Amino acid sequence: NENPDSEWPEALKAMWFDAKGDWNVSHDIAQDMHNTMGSWMHGYLHRKERDDWNAGYWYRQAGKSFPKTTLAKEHQEIVEFILNQ
Repeated sequence: NENPDSEWPEALKAMWFDAKGDWNVSHDIAQDMHNTMGSWMHGYLHRKERDDWNAGYWYRQAGKSFPKTTLAKEHQEIVEFILNQ
């Protein structure tokens, strides 16, 4: 499938695009989410591109410490968090 389900929440769509390798679309969605979830995803995405300084800022905005887990594990944690909302 080329696009996520239109009824999914924006956060889940962003993580879907990230899983499909489209960092830019995922980042655009996260950037438009002005809440804790958007900040967490923003941190994850900047950590993925190895911009730890920028990622650190966004994790702080989300009230989270810089993760010590793998990116794959963090991706899973974010998706599970979204699905449990």
